[in-house]
Amino acid sequence: MNIRFRQDAIVRNLRRNGMTTIAMLARDVGASRRTIIRDIATLRDEGYVISTEQGRGGGLTLDPQSIQTTPRLSVAEVFALIIGVSSIRAAGNLPFSSLADAGLAKIEKALPSDKIRDLRRFLDCLYVGPLAPQVDISNLGEMDTALLPAFESAFLNQLFLRFQYRDVKGVQTDRHVEPQAMLILPPLWYLVAWDPSRQGFRHFRMDRISKPAYVNGTTFRRRSVPFDAGVHPVRKS
Repeated sequence: MNIRFRQDAIVRNLRRNGMTTIAMLARDVGASRRTIIRDIATLRDEGYVISTEQGRGGGLTLDPQSIQTTPRLSVAEVFALIIGVSSIRAAGNLPFSSLADAGLAKIEKALPSDKIRDLRRFLDCLYVGPLAPQVDISNLGEMDTALLPAFESAFLNQLFLRFQYRDVKGVQTDRHVEPQAMLILPPLWYLVAWDPSRQGFRHFRMDRISKPAYVNGTTFRRRSVPFDAGVHPVRKS
């Protein structure tokens, strides 16, 4: 089980049962006693008040008033917040933008140094700009929820991406590319990638990408992507 999901399961178990034991938690979440003890220590560091009662019949209890005081946002989650704000700003209709920026800055400050490093590397790949008025958006679809997790690993580790792509005529092809940038032209989002089979850059509308996955053991070099006038990096906006 994912570490975060396991720790969330421990908190839910404590809230529902009132009192439990290390052995019962280990059984319920499918982890070792040592792992549960380590998770309890982490949860305490994050602000949860978890008490231990000694003696026969004793166990763990969670103060019902205690809450998490340290955020556990992942790099992808913070990145999703930033691209959401950036896309609305690029569309020119973001009221209270200074408050949104201040909130995101506080979230970024709460991240550990390794996550801040990854977030900034991730943001270096993000660009925004205006959408040309002649672009047809009548067939805009939903984006695959697997995109962002796949992008996180592919961009941070410079790994190839493979996915299925459906073009404007509905023809579907399998693609194997080097992801170089993400481009937001509200309301459209694009993956900008170097396509080795075509020896050139290609823009893939994200709502036409399905079954994305990064490919282990296939690294590539960063390339300088040519963008149209008006497109700029989010980090410099």
